[in-house]
Amino acid sequence: MSADLVIDMLVQALQLSLLVAAPMLGIGLIIGLLISIFQSVTQIQEMTLTFIPKIIGVVVAVMVFAPWMVDKMMVYTINLFTNLGQYIGK
Repeated sequence: MSADLVIDMLVQALQLSLLVAAPMLGIGLIIGLLISIFQSVTQIQEMTLTFIPKIIGVVVAVMVFAPWMVDKMMVYTINLFTNLGQYIGK
């Protein structure tokens, strides 16, 4: 197994993890930004106000995007195991 092959496998794994985490991170970012704007407009400076909406938003995002995320991870895993003999042989 060459160093280029290991680096390629690592890059693919990191890209997949970023792609799978992006919907939850994006929803959390948008909700946090909206609540921060609301807090600055109304001058409510409660630190715990952002946690519950973010948690709810991330849970909803996981429920909505779960089939897509599982599909992406399954395709990657099947591709990895299918080509495992080729990876070890080199």
